[in-house]
Amino acid sequence: MPGVAGADGLVRLDRDHVWHHIVQHKVFETQEPLIFVEGKGCVLKDIRGREFLDATSGGVWCVSLGYGRESIAEAVYKQLKEMPYYAMTAGNIPAVMLAEKLVSLLPNLKRVFYSNSGSEANETAFKMTRQYFRIKYKDRDKHKIIYRQRDYHGTTMAALSATGQPERKMGYEPMVPGFLSIPAAYCYRCEFGKTYPGCDLECARALEKLILAEDPDTVGAVILEPITAGGGVIIPPDGYYGIIQETCRKYEVLLIMDEVVNGFGRTGKMFGHQHWNVDPDMVTVAKGIASAYMPLSATMVKEEIFNVFLNDPSDKLKYFRHISTYGGNAAACAAGLESVRIVEEEDLCRRSAEMGRYLLESLKDQLSGHPMAGDIRGRGLFAGIELVEDKASKAPVDEKVIGRIIADISAQGVLVGRTNRSIPNGNNIINLAPAFVVTREQIDRIVVSIRNALEKIK
Repeated sequence: MPGVAGADGLVRLDRDHVWHHIVQHKVFETQEPLIFVEGKGCVLKDIRGREFLDATSGGVWCVSLGYGRESIAEAVYKQLKEMPYYAMTAGNIPAVMLAEKLVSLLPNLKRVFYSNSGSEANETAFKMTRQYFRIKYKDRDKHKIIYRQRDYHGTTMAALSATGQPERKMGYEPMVPGFLSIPAAYCYRCEFGKTYPGCDLECARALEKLILAEDPDTVGAVILEPITAGGGVIIPPDGYYGIIQETCRKYEVLLIMDEVVNGFGRTGKMFGHQHWNVDPDMVTVAKGIASAYMPLSATMVKEEIFNVFLNDPSDKLKYFRHISTYGGNAAACAAGLESVRIVEEEDLCRRSAEMGRYLLESLKDQLSGHPMAGDIRGRGLFAGIELVEDKASKAPVDEKVIGRIIADISAQGVLVGRTNRSIPNGNNIINLAPAFVVTREQIDRIVVSIRNALEKIK
């Protein structure tokens, strides 16, 4: 591919025409954009022939099975030759078989609605919630959606309105009305100034207080990431979800678990909420469902929710009037089927748990003594390192400092992530989410690169 325009030509074309995601393009006046051309396992190669160890599964935690999975590419190719697409007003064999597989993984959720991205999957859940209650009740308007600070639910306007990351919203206001927030389940920086377990889990009890303040007849759902992802890899304490679920049942509020990042093995279980005794009414999935080999997402719902939409066809408004053009694309679903097969047959949930323990132990062993390493946390192959000016005050390091650290790690040939353009005075967390095929030697290299970069900061 570089031969088409040459490396220099491709860089020029990129600078002239490509609008990259969440990047300030002013930086490309003095540095080249990265352009990758191939990958194998956890290693990427760019147009200059440089190799990088990818500790982010594609930058946004989605190439969970690693690069170069020929069987997924072959499944997609075969399906594209046979039949690439028809709208999901009809079915196709991969979509049918993948739905059966998803239901077997989450048997309390019997219905699967396909979309293309996590944002769309969550938008779908919000629309289902509002229409469900408007069909079910004539005397109530349970339209409000509650979300949690620091959780991320997507880039479209309703999903962004449900996102607890203020910097992502800045400049795009006004947000969609009807979205309300509760505090983060963030023990390291407890909003209530308390310490677990003597806190009575006030962060969870905040849900009931908000529902009562708003009037239960106006609240339809709460959406949560099982483990907060982009907001800093924040793991709620034990007991948290029991209170959340009890509150939802008490006031007939639907519980939506956003498994877009957590799902399909990232946290060491097939789904993040399975670390706790949670029975969600809806689950949204994307990213790991097809390991990013094709765009695919799904909104899974309980049968009793689906049944409310079963009405006399003469009533033109009492069915779910929503479509996703490419949702359920036959080739994408073929990729999803093969990806889930690999996760199961290679026992990658167990591997994610085991390698994740090694990653977390290594990070703590190598970094805990550094004065800037305020908190090191993780579950499965998903870890966060919160950097502070000093451990006593927990004051977050300046964004310029963490920017220098990330640049140094990249210069060592390792790509890591960070909270970025998300939380005012809170973009101070290095995020790690390597593919499930990462080796111990590669984990050692990731950890050493971070240690090296930290040691250069005075």
